[in-house]
Amino acid sequence: MTHAIRVHKTGGPEVLSWESVDLPAPAAGEARVRHLAVGLNFIDTYHRTGLYPLPLPSGIGLEGAGVVEEIGAGVSEVSIGDRVAYAGGPVGAYAQARNMPAHRLLKLPDSISFDSAAAMMLQGLTAAYLLRKTYRVQAGDAVLIHAAAGGVGLIACQWAKALGATVIGTVGSAAKGELAKAHGCDHVINYSTENFTQRVREITGGEGVPVVYDGVGKDTFMGSLDSLRPLGMMVSYGNASGPVPPFDLLLLSQKGSLFITRPTVAGYTAKRSDLEELGSELFAVVASGQVQIEVHQRYALKDAAQAHRDLEARKTTGSTILVP
Repeated sequence: MTHAIRVHKTGGPEVLSWESVDLPAPAAGEARVRHLAVGLNFIDTYHRTGLYPLPLPSGIGLEGAGVVEEIGAGVSEVSIGDRVAYAGGPVGAYAQARNMPAHRLLKLPDSISFDSAAAMMLQGLTAAYLLRKTYRVQAGDAVLIHAAAGGVGLIACQWAKALGATVIGTVGSAAKGELAKAHGCDHVINYSTENFTQRVREITGGEGVPVVYDGVGKDTFMGSLDSLRPLGMMVSYGNASGPVPPFDLLLLSQKGSLFITRPTVAGYTAKRSDLEELGSELFAVVASGQVQIEVHQRYALKDAAQAHRDLEARKTTGSTILVP
């Protein structure tokens, strides 16, 4: 018997229920992971509210780190006692222990703690595919990263800076602006007091940026398009302010033959080889010290509802973990 957060109906944080659950032996191809830390991510709120529907009842959570306790038949990717971390699903990370498809687990270098791993895997793999795959940032690029003081933002800003980019970040407060500056942002725009599109044009001498990484959604979408140079790429990877409403594709031609994509970490890590490649890049940039992973908030796993309240109220910065 173990404990986990379960969701029986969609709704607010109050639908997150701390329950005893039966955990069977790992099936073929599975490994049991005893969690030492679990990651909190905005996508968890989408699952809880039903924006991204799950078959109910369901577990919740996409990211964790811990130790392999038991393996099922045919497992070759990990061994009992391995330190491992994962991100991207299947859902169910809000648990003291769980069975995971072994091919989704990555062995964790000794230099990276369980807390850091749980704080960085989903956000770090997201930053990895955004910067290295969706639009491959090169030295000399100017990039716009929304929510620069958020979990993905702090990692992406540091990484983009290490790649030689000029990093422009948006934030919602002066305090978050200072945090973003300390993590690689060359230019910080407070979008609660400034017009970020106008500022981006000023910073880039009127040209605009080749790429916008936008995890905010509805509130920043049109301004993001207007921040791009001709043939620029709009990367919409999240909906923190709500989903982007339908729009006329002709806008993309009118604003400079723009590209737009709506990527997911699941899509970019669907193949084991891609997962290992992005994981290796992430572990390397963290191990080098170029990207610092800082856990800014910790909650007991059973208090996940409060963690969701604080996340949605934008009271958190950077990475948050849940401790089983």
